[in-house]
Amino acid sequence: MNAARCAISCKGLSFNNIFFKRENTFSSLIPLIFCNKLSRLNFHKTRFTQCSDDGDNVKKRTRLRKYVEGASLNKARHWNVVAYATAEGYDLHKLRKALAEQALYIPSELTSNEPLESGVGCALHAVAKYQVTPENRHIYCFEEGSVVMWNVSTVEQNSIIQFLKPYEVKSYHTGIVQEEMELMFYTYNQSKRTYIHDGIMYIGIIDKDLESIASDRYTLSNAMSLSVKLGVLEVLLDMYICETECLSEDLKIGNPVRLDQRGILRKSGELFALRHSINLSTDLLDTPDFYWDRENLESLYQRSCYYFSIPRRTKVMNEKLNHCVELIQLVTSHLSDRHHVRLELMIIVLILVEVMFEILHYFGKT
Repeated sequence: MNAARCAISCKGLSFNNIFFKRENTFSSLIPLIFCNKLSRLNFHKTRFTQCSDDGDNVKKRTRLRKYVEGASLNKARHWNVVAYATAEGYDLHKLRKALAEQALYIPSELTSNEPLESGVGCALHAVAKYQVTPENRHIYCFEEGSVVMWNVSTVEQNSIIQFLKPYEVKSYHTGIVQEEMELMFYTYNQSKRTYIHDGIMYIGIIDKDLESIASDRYTLSNAMSLSVKLGVLEVLLDMYICETECLSEDLKIGNPVRLDQRGILRKSGELFALRHSINLSTDLLDTPDFYWDRENLESLYQRSCYYFSIPRRTKVMNEKLNHCVELIQLVTSHLSDRHHVRLELMIIVLILVEVMFEILHYFGKT
């Protein structure tokens, strides 16, 4: 499998000629030995660049839900809502100032009883200054690096993403961002209940004031932002698993591990950084503080998270992370033992050299 993944071709000999044709002459073994050594030297670079940062070589994951595509929607009563996760985080303070200076989107309260500078919910809500359709455009920027746009065209979406780049913290690659975006639709429902069904968000408006409708919109945006953020983290974890797959293969067939202690330390740092992003820097494991005193919104938030399968996806990711941690710990222990054995051999050799000098010195005197 190692040779197959490297796809070696040297000195005009094809892969089949080298590895599948049996030659008994010594001359035919020379290119085979040379290619094997070359593959051992270049396999680390080849294998660890197969899952590049652009996400192009990552196997496309099956979507957890197939949202409506080409469904019979009433264009006059249904609008799109899209979510992107573009970075590990946003500087919301600078972003709010930039939006105020741009004067195209007006920073607004999340709800009418939530002060603009309170920071509760760790999100920034902005409303389009110029309303071109009966339904206004809303933007929600969340601190964990995701943005949700309501009733925004594709051209305007790209402009907003470009506008956010200076305020991103550790941006994701554009290919991953575009691949993991979420597209849904929303409409207003003549009932009290707000819910999601078949890729459509139904916002209940009966007996609700503008504050309640804005709160429901924010709650749906919060759940959708977590879903798209989790999707990007899933891609990053798949890339990490692809990069470290050769370690388990080496251990299985008894070959020396292709990473040194410095490389394993770097991979350990990447793993724990990814684990930190999943379990500590986001609200994937817990309900945000924003909903503690809002039971009706908390119920809507939990139902929305269940619709996006966030609890189950988070559990699966943590199980994969635990497996990766065990693999890295095993490889670290193996490299440490190998290093100790090398030091012991060096000490033994030095002792033997010293003994030889003492023997020569003794016979020299006699």
